Amino acid sequence: MATVPLEQVERTAPALVSLYKSAAASLERHGLDDETAAVYLVVDHSGSMRPYFRDGSVQELADRVLGLSAHLDDDGRVPVVFFSTDLDAETEISLDNHQGRIERIVANLGHMGRTNYHVAMDAVIDHYLDSGASAPALVVFQTDGGPSSRLAAEAYVCKAAALPMFWQFIGFGDPRGHHFDFLRRLDELAVPTRRRVDNAGFFAAGRDPRRMTDAQLYDRLLGEFSRWLRSARAEEIVR
Repeated sequence: MATVPLEQVERTAPALVSLYKSAAASLERHGLDDETAAVYLVVDHSGSMRPYFRDGSVQELADRVLGLSAHLDDDGRVPVVFFSTDLDAETEISLDNHQGRIERIVANLGHMGRTNYHVAMDAVIDHYLDSGASAPALVVFQTDGGPSSRLAAEAYVCKAAALPMFWQFIGFGDPRGHHFDFLRRLDELAVPTRRRVDNAGFFAAGRDPRRMTDAQLYDRLLGEFSRWLRSARAEEIVR
């Protein structure tokens, strides 16, 4: 059953109704239609991301994540973290304030720096722990390349495996590009020698992420998340 009812989405965010319905179908396909989760969005604000902000790819991802979150959480909001060299912003998108929201946020940010995953991961972990949430977290982590500090990113993923949080990395760019080699390796980090459970996934959305259909995106977001939930419950990480 949806946490935010369809009637509320129709009233507050009519442009998201089709996304909301597509997310519902994917949740059912993956056996997640009765689950609750805290949903986060992490956005890469490094210099190479300019084309994806300009063509609306990041805004479209934010809308899609919000449509999914409406089924998993009850407040109609998604915390959003922007990062580059440092933490650039901690804010949110909401059903009643989503149109053009990414452009407005980015307009107030400063220099687009390098790519340090760990600063964003640290912010998400702190937000989740401070929130007192009892539901697990699904973190949608968007980037267009590997991190400047690979050791720090890997260490955070391994340490975070003890928390009820799943990190779904999405790459914007050529799926065959070497800039995603680190994320492919991160996706395959050994269990249990490196981390307690497999708590991270990766897929590349292509050079034009907008061409990925809503159904394809939701299935990719939820496929590994559903498998992680089973493993995390077996390890009593999620109760």
